[in-house]
Amino acid sequence: MAQEMREGIYDLLAARGVSRRDFLKYCGSVAAMLGLSEMAAPQIAAAVEGGAKLQPAVWLDLGLCTGCTESTAQAGNPNVADIVLDLLSINYMETIMAAAGDQAEEAKAKTIEEGGYILIVEGTVMTGEGGNTLRIAGKTGMEVLKEAASKAAAIVAVGSCAVDGGWVRANPNPAGGKGVKDVAVELGFDKVPIINLPTCPVNPEWIVAVVIDVLMLGALENLAVLNLDELGRPKLIFGQTIHDNCPRRGHFENGEFVKQFGTVEEVKQFCLYEVGCKGPQTFTNCPKVRWNRKASWCVESGAPCIGCGNLNWVDNDAPFLKRMPNVGGVRPETIGTVLGGAAAAGLLVHGVASFSSGRAKGAPVETSKAYDKKKGGDK
Repeated sequence: MAQEMREGIYDLLAARGVSRRDFLKYCGSVAAMLGLSEMAAPQIAAAVEGGAKLQPAVWLDLGLCTGCTESTAQAGNPNVADIVLDLLSINYMETIMAAAGDQAEEAKAKTIEEGGYILIVEGTVMTGEGGNTLRIAGKTGMEVLKEAASKAAAIVAVGSCAVDGGWVRANPNPAGGKGVKDVAVELGFDKVPIINLPTCPVNPEWIVAVVIDVLMLGALENLAVLNLDELGRPKLIFGQTIHDNCPRRGHFENGEFVKQFGTVEEVKQFCLYEVGCKGPQTFTNCPKVRWNRKASWCVESGAPCIGCGNLNWVDNDAPFLKRMPNVGGVRPETIGTVLGGAAAAGLLVHGVASFSSGRAKGAPVETSKAYDKKKGGDK
């Protein structure tokens, strides 16, 4: 039976132009995101081959723009439709499923009744007007979430909207947008493990890594395997800042900055810190994993990081293309009092290295906002 399932999966991948070698290579990249060596690739492949069809999933759409779904459709090779949608048997996903209306709701209800599924939530939980700012099949979004979370084995909140309300939460927030974890106690599913994958939109490679970790490698029996931070994010994905791995970091250390778009400094791909880049205070591995089948990511495409991996990032990180007033160059003796938390530590290291080598030309620092004092954002 296992041999038949294995061959069936490879036949499916082959039909979509994915070779066994490509599949194993992809499993190696998933292993890296899970903090394992590439030697674990066969183990991940075996887990997919042996257990995939046994793992049902429900993808719930709340208050959203479908941006995370669009991002998911641009996953690597093999794409998420191969690895997650087909092999994990997503029984309900409004955006892509062929069924509609009562038939779709029946598929969801049957999956919930049987229990043990992974619940993937995209979009904001709208609590305004008693939850009536969003209604699905005659029920409020809060009622739909409460029902779907009731028998889930784990919940993965994908994208900033599901994590903390995202764009909808931004002031003045008339819809009462909140994240999944924010309403867990109120709706009675606070005992269900919740894994947060912020950014706007979510990176599909993270979904694959977390789903495989949760449902195929036994992470539910041992949540320490997930190694979540205090905000419910996997540390292996959200444990380093954008700045730590940014290909433009050398320009930061040399004091070479883009001060205005459309200048020669932009053509030379100098550091974007002075035009608002939030890389030093944003914790994700975007420079390593990238987007759109690993083709590029924000900074590589010429845009500064706007900090969408942080919490309440729309309010906290605005204005996106400006820095707070400069208060002088990087000075090792004062930077600790100017910047907060891990961002300060990261810039201090770079400042010391730059000044000791004589390369620094006065890289700017800024007075701290409240969220700079907490790793990755406010709670």
